[in-house]
Amino acid sequence: MISMLLSIEEIIKGCIDGNRICQRELYDRFSSKMLGVCMRYAKDRAEAEDMLQEGFIKVFKNISSFRNEGSFEGWVRRIMIFTAINLFNQRKRKFKESLDAELYDIAFDDQVIEKIAAKEIVALVQQMPEGYRTIFNLYAVEGYTHREIGELLNIAEGTSKSQYSRARQYMQQTLSKHYQILNEPFQEPK
Repeated sequence: MISMLLSIEEIIKGCIDGNRICQRELYDRFSSKMLGVCMRYAKDRAEAEDMLQEGFIKVFKNISSFRNEGSFEGWVRRIMIFTAINLFNQRKRKFKESLDAELYDIAFDDQVIEKIAAKEIVALVQQMPEGYRTIFNLYAVEGYTHREIGELLNIAEGTSKSQYSRARQYMQQTLSKHYQILNEPFQEPK
């Protein structure tokens, strides 16, 4: 089995040389984890799989530009994130105005999130309007600042902040409807 024999450095070199076995090995090593990244930005699994494929095409095209600064996995992850952002920008959705019209007045209780499973959170994030989903992922999951998000999406920093706040409120509203847990008093685990 090749995966036990080749280091990531050897796989990268093989991919640069166009070796199909190395390309397959790279895909096999990272596709599952990167699909998880894409799932957070996509509206469904099919769209996530499309993002993943497009992202790996970019990885293979640009692998010679990897400079061994930081982890290779982090480099691949950034490509997947930027692929998702590019898809978002290509759609030319103007969520700034349309989402401003949607108001969610429910107070947010962070402990609600602790009551649901990770799969349910991913499903909930996938149901969010695209603007909310993108900003929520970039800020809460990937750790970008609102200034960086503004630059990536070509929006104002304040728009990023307000959309993140609304994404959290959207999540709270959806959870409260689905789980009817908003009015339950939170009890610390014993």
